[in-house]
Order: sequence, then C-alpha cells, then structure tokens
Amino acid sequence: MSASAPTPAHPSGLGRLWRRDLAHYPEAGRRYAYLAIVVVTTIVLYYLLYIQFAVATSIITEYHMTFGYFIALSVVGNAIGAFASLLAGLADRWGRANLVVYGLLIAGVVVLLLPHAPDKTTYLVLFAALSFIEGVVLVATPALIRDFSPQVGRATAMGYWTMGPVVGSLVVTTVTSATLDTADWADELRYAGISALVVFVVALFGLRELSPSLRDQVMVSMRDRALIEARARGLDTARQHAGQWRTMLRVDVVGSAFAISVYLLLYYAAVGNFVIYFSATFGYSEQRANALANWYWAANAVALVLAGLLSDRLRVRKPLMLVGGVGSVATTAVFALLATRPETDYYTFAWLFIGIGVFGGLSYAPWMACFTETVEKHNPAATATGLAVWGWILRIVVAVSAAFVPVVVTSVTPIVEHGTEVKAAQEQAGPALAIVGAHPELFAELGRYPAGQVPPELAARAAKEVGVAGLATVQQAQPQLAVLKAHGAEVKKASEEGPGQWRTWWWVCLGGQVVFLPFVFLMSGRWSPRRARRDAEEHQAAIERELAALDG
Repeated sequence: MSASAPTPAHPSGLGRLWRRDLAHYPEAGRRYAYLAIVVVTTIVLYYLLYIQFAVATSIITEYHMTFGYFIALSVVGNAIGAFASLLAGLADRWGRANLVVYGLLIAGVVVLLLPHAPDKTTYLVLFAALSFIEGVVLVATPALIRDFSPQVGRATAMGYWTMGPVVGSLVVTTVTSATLDTADWADELRYAGISALVVFVVALFGLRELSPSLRDQVMVSMRDRALIEARARGLDTARQHAGQWRTMLRVDVVGSAFAISVYLLLYYAAVGNFVIYFSATFGYSEQRANALANWYWAANAVALVLAGLLSDRLRVRKPLMLVGGVGSVATTAVFALLATRPETDYYTFAWLFIGIGVFGGLSYAPWMACFTETVEKHNPAATATGLAVWGWILRIVVAVSAAFVPVVVTSVTPIVEHGTEVKAAQEQAGPALAIVGAHPELFAELGRYPAGQVPPELAARAAKEVGVAGLATVQQAQPQLAVLKAHGAEVKKASEEGPGQWRTWWWVCLGGQVVFLPFVFLMSGRWSPRRARRDAEEHQAAIERELAALDG
C-alpha cells in the first residue's frame, strides 16, 4: 500500500446531486435501499427500451416502415449500445451513480419525444440515442450491484438486478395487454417515459456509491467491512486502475461473456420477435401475444431471485448454471418443434414458457455473480471494465442476431408488410371472391380488357351469367382484389414457409445454449458446496488475523 487515498468530503445542498461518494460502507438498511433504487432503475430503463417491440406492428404502420427498416432500428441501436458499453468502462475511474441517474433522465425524455418524431429517420435517430444510454447503464448498474453486495449474497443481488430486463419485459407485456384496447402505440411510449421521470427523481436524491478506495477491493462477506475500510486508508487507487483493459482480455472473461450472449439468443428473440412470430404463425393479436409472453417473464423473474438465493445458500454457482443450461436446451428443442404445429394451443405455450423461464433464471443469476467474481479474481478495481467487455460483446451479438432474423426467416417481411392488408382485403372482398370463384373463365376473359373497354357482347354475357348485382359487387371490391392480386400469393407463400423458417431460427438459439455449457467450466468458483464452505472459513480466519495485526 502506498499514499493514502483522500477521504470523500460530505457535500451538502446541490453538491449532493453530483458528488455521491460514500466514505464508509453503508449499514444494511441504506445498502438495501441503494440496491433497490438500482434494480428499479434497471427495470424502468428496459421498459423504455422494450416497449418499442411490443407495439412493433403499429410503429411499422404509422411510419410506413418496411420490416427491414424496423430491424435496422434494433441493429443500429445495439451497435451503438455496444460501443457505449465500452465507454461506460470508464466508470471505474469516474464512478457509476451519476451515469445511472442522469442517463435515466435522458432516456425518459427521449422516449417521450419518440411519438412526436415526424418521420422514420428521426425515429431511428432518437432510438439510437436511447440505445446509447442503455449501453452505458447496462455496465454501470451491475457495477453498483457488485459494489454493494459482498460475494456471500452476490448471486441474490444479481438475481434482483437481472430481473431488470425481465421485469421490464413483464411490465411491457402487462401494461400493453391491459391497455392496448383503449390506448394506441404513442400512449404506451408516454406511459414508459413518465415512469422513467418518476424513478429519476427518486434516484436523483437517493442513490449513492462507494468511494474508489472501498469499491476497488474484494469483499467476501459483511464481516470484511472493518478490514476493507482499514485497507482503504492506504490503498493506491491509481495503481489499481493501471492496465485494466489488458487485465480483462482473458479467455475466462471474454469467452464467458460471449457464451452468455449466445445463450440469450432465445431471450432476444422473445423481446424483439415473439409478437411478430405468434401473429404470423398462429394468428395472435398484439395483445394476446404480449399476454402469452407474460408467462415467460413472470416465471423467469421468480426463478432469477430463487436461483440467486439457492446459489448463495450453497455458495456455488457453476452447478446451477450447468443444470439451467441443460434444461434450456431441452425446453428450447420442444419449442422449436412446435413451430410447425399450428394446432398447438395457448396454454401449451404458456407451460413451455414457464419451463424456459425457470431454466433461464437458474443459469443467468448465478452466472452474473460468477462473472463478477471471475473479474475480481484478476483485478477488483476493474469491475466496470470487465462488465464493459461483457456489455460490448452482448450488444454486438444482439445486433448480429437481429440482422440475421430476416435472412433466415424470409417470410417475415411480406407478412409484416402486407399480411394485415391482405387479411382485411380477403374479409372485405369475400362476396366478390365467391362470385369470381364461381365463374373463373368469365372473369379471366373480362380481366384482359381495361375498364370501360369490354366488348358489348362480353358485357352482355357477363350480365346474363352473373347478374347486374353480382357485377356491381365485384366492381366495388376492385381495390381489395387489387391488393390480393399484388400481394396475396406472396403472403400465402410466406405463411406456408414461415413456420419451418422460424423453426430453423429456434435451432440457432438452441445452438447458442449448447455453446454456453463448456464455458461454465472456465469460470471462477467451486463445484462442491463443502469445499466452498471450507474456503469461506479459511478466508474468515485470514481476515481475523489481519485485523488483529492492524490492532497490534
């Protein structure tokens, strides 16, 4: 240890809104309050981000987007979010709390502006800005969770944090399934933006963070608190921060970050494509598809917390990650097979989503704890840097996967762009289609002539065979018949090919889960709960010896 780190001052007044460092590790009540603010902030941020996808078809219609353009929103947004995550790695030097607080303010304002975007280009720019903020906060919030949660209890805390994107998704589907019958897509965005501003006010006055000298150390349990504070008085934080990026470029950090990113391919598809998938393949409305997704999000949210509690109780991470990974492979395989079975009912999917959600939670909460502990093993002062590497890889994988969905599932574009109007045209032109179907040769012959240039003898024949009223019915349906002629065959072909193409993408998602499994073995931590408890006892004895030496 070298020159003492300065003790943070205690700012007052407006200074408290910027200078947020804590000189001492907080007591349990305050620590839980800080953790709660971070979790709620994360939930709201993902609510802001995911609400776009819950009303995707309405946004596409409103701005006359092609499906490809809407996919570009996700690709561009995630690419920008990836590099924003790298920038957020500087949180090890600058701190985390202000990035979270003021990032939430900007994100809320951006979402309130989105419904007023005059065109799709402006919408793209605003969504890119929102994604930039999300990329920053993606790194800063789990860094705060790590700071305020010792390793004993880390999985539980990370379980609550990982509820952020999951509960954010649950909030989206719950609100939209309850309000879309009386509200439009713009109202849904406004609800999200207002909720963000409310939480911003709470975070503005309530959120604090540890000083660098405290957060740059490994804290195994709350019993380490006295030693952590004693060490902080002599910790050279500048030296701790040297070479952070180089320290994180290791296979157990980079490889594990890639593994969890491809493991979550099905989750990304659930967020971005489930509404479209169930609409195109099973004929669900936006409201019904969002209601179905609630089963996934609710099961996943509960499983994340329970998995964290179990992991901390057993003091191991990797066995739970492995069981969750194998279970995810099995349930995803069943989900993929059901893509080509249109007779599958709503509650079959609901029960399947419960299984997918539970196994996903069993993997992800322990993984987040294990990943931060793997980073700490190399350099505890580089926590945000390690999380920045993870955030960058995660967003790049999301961007690439979003770009490849329409490449693999080519049927999506015609169904999204023309499926609704083709369906409406078929319903409105039903009587006319019946008349045309009863006299195919006659109407094929009539179709050879422009309107008003039909030979008199052919017109007379048509009037005799079909009747004046029948011809009038067909004439009135000409706009709908034109839609069917232009896009009907394309949409029909896409509807027939779509289930098989979606099944292929679900197999890709399953492949990502398989890739995840071997990387579990590279991460830090024990497999045996008994060995883990012995490690904890040895650590506590070492802490007591060091404290005794300091007292002496």
